[in-house]
Amino acid sequence: MLVAVFMFSLMDTCMKLLAAHYPAMQVAALRSLSSLPLVCAYVAWRGGFATMLRVRWSLQLLRAGVGIAMLALFAYGLKQLSLAEAYSIFFIAPALITALSVFVLKEKVNLARWIAIFVGLGGVLVVLRPEGGGFLTLGGLAILASAVCYAISAIGARVLARTDSSEQIMFWLMLMMAIGATVLALPAWMPLDAAHAWLLCALAVSGFFGQLAITEAFSHGEASVVAPFEYSALAWGVAIDWLLWQALPDGYTLVGAAIIIGSGMYLIRHEKVHTEAEHP
Repeated sequence: MLVAVFMFSLMDTCMKLLAAHYPAMQVAALRSLSSLPLVCAYVAWRGGFATMLRVRWSLQLLRAGVGIAMLALFAYGLKQLSLAEAYSIFFIAPALITALSVFVLKEKVNLARWIAIFVGLGGVLVVLRPEGGGFLTLGGLAILASAVCYAISAIGARVLARTDSSEQIMFWLMLMMAIGATVLALPAWMPLDAAHAWLLCALAVSGFFGQLAITEAFSHGEASVVAPFEYSALAWGVAIDWLLWQALPDGYTLVGAAIIIGSGMYLIRHEKVHTEAEHP
């Protein structure tokens, strides 16, 4: 998950730069189209095409649909918000994943995890400002809706992992999103600028490795344990905002970040102690 968060931070930076020139749905299509060749090469290398049709189509289609919505909404939100602001709102996703994991996956979430997760969410609220102004913009609402889509997709990946391989999950998600987003983007499609070729290459590489890492994370770890590590994205968002746009976080963001990172460190320590107690 830590590798996935780093890769997706780079990918989101490319999406933010592209969103300044192209419609949000086209950016979502470009994200999927650029990574599709790498995904196909990876699946071929793993020899996964022979069994590619034996999947749970209903869940594959559901994840593709929410995936398209997630990317388009996130790209739209990035037009109006900095990466740090977008991530702070998106951090609601781990709480949604934890709640869904209890009802859908029947996972057990003990009190210590709940406390750590909600302390982290309290830090997110601090970043959003006590009066909640961050929620009242179209960009903020788009990021919030994107987080809901992400939570549904993450739980879907966990359920799919019971029957479908990681290669199948990655391939069909990327292919369906590429087709669906491209069809939806065609009416407002804008010609691509040759100067943006390097952004598309970076988008392809970061998106591919991010998708590979996050699929593995949710396939082999409890959703309620894996999800909180998404908080590390805030550090990357702040750093990238400063490097590219000379934008530094204010006091609320710094205090909220400290709370979020503290809760994440507690989770890491708690899981280590819990694992060592069960498997000395």
